[in-house]
Order: sequence, then C-alpha cells, then structure tokens
Amino acid sequence: MSQEATVHALVSKGEAPSHPQTPPSQAKSFVQYYDRLYEKLGPQAWWPARTPFEVIIGAILTQNTSWTNVERAISNLRRERLLTPLALERVSFARLASLIRSSGYFRQKAKKLKAFVRFLRAEYSSSLARMFRTPTHELREKLLAVHGIGPETADSILLYAGQKETFVVDTYTRRILSRHGFVAEDVPYEELRALIESALPRDVSRYNEFHALLVQVGKHWCRPRGPRCSECPLQPFLESVK
Repeated sequence: MSQEATVHALVSKGEAPSHPQTPPSQAKSFVQYYDRLYEKLGPQAWWPARTPFEVIIGAILTQNTSWTNVERAISNLRRERLLTPLALERVSFARLASLIRSSGYFRQKAKKLKAFVRFLRAEYSSSLARMFRTPTHELREKLLAVHGIGPETADSILLYAGQKETFVVDTYTRRILSRHGFVAEDVPYEELRALIESALPRDVSRYNEFHALLVQVGKHWCRPRGPRCSECPLQPFLESVK
C-alpha cells in the first residue's frame, strides 16, 4: 500500500496518522524549503499577540478574513478590557458582536468566542495554563468539539498559544505544496499535516516559522491567480519538479 493510501486508511478509521514514514527525498525537500525561506525572508515573529489568550481570540477571528481586519477587532476588545476569559464571557453578545464587526461574519464569530470561553470555564476553570497541561492529542480532540473550531483553528491554538508540536495547515500551504508536486490539491487536512510533521524535526519553533514563511510565500508570490513564480524564493525548487 502506498504512503498516501496508508494515511487515507488511518484517517478514515479515525486513527491519528501522526507520523507516517516520509520518503527521504521528500523529507529532505521540506527541510530545504524551510532553510531557503528562512534565509531569504528571515524570522516572521508570528503569532503577533500580547498573551496566549489573545492568540486564541485571533485564531478564531481570522477565519475567512484578513489579519488587518482582525487587528481592528482585537484593538476594540483591548480598549474595552475584554481580552480575558471572564470578561469575554460576561460581555453581552450584542456588544461583543459590535466590537468584532470588522472581522466579518461577526455574529457567527461572537458565538464561537462565547463557545470557547464557556468550554474553558467548564473544562479548565477558565485557566489556559491548566488547559495546556492536557496531552496534545486529547486537547486537540476537545477543541475540535467546540462550536466553530476546526482543524486549522485548533492547531493554531495548540502551536501558537500552547507551544505544542503540531503543524498548522492552511490554504497557502496546500496551494504551494500541490503546485510543487508534493501532494494533490485536494489532499485531506490531516494527511498533509502528518506528512509535514513527519518531514521536519519535531520542534515548536520550526513548525511556527515554516508555517509563517509559507504564509508569506502564499500572500506575495504563490497567488491563486497570476502567481509570480519567477520572483518567488522557492522558484529554484519549482524548476526542479517540472
């Protein structure tokens, strides 16, 4: 059975495809991609936030919108002193929705924020420290059960707020790696996450930087339409797979 088929089988059975054996050539390529991007673009200092709780708020608000819009919403919450679990739970739904309007889908996102702080209180007495002491796999499953938290948001919370060894897969990652021939464009989230985690050293800072670097490539060069391949830092690798 091929590597891809094995991972698909694990996913369909509900088993964690945590670290399938990545072919040595592919693993080497991922490391080379990371080294190239880090050399050309430098450290990204991502996620921009003052506290782990602010990271979580940002991870929920950034769904389907730009970070600029999220920054405005977070600035509003900070001004109103609402960037704590207790304050966010106590504020009225209408007030919260109004303050995060710039992030788009603001009513749905207000529901998601409320759902998370209720979860945090019920499961961990509103303590992020207690929450992040939970084993990563167990906590990930709990987060995925919270209204409005999908795999990408859950992994963003784990990696950036909790300093857990999990990679965040997003649209940029999928687009870049499919165009470079690593995976199909419709590769399942869990399969792509497992492949990247198996290829890179298990290191929070490495996962953090690689995700952030790929975001920059996706934003500035590997665009959905009109990609600027000739100017991209990864252009030499693209040539090698043609």
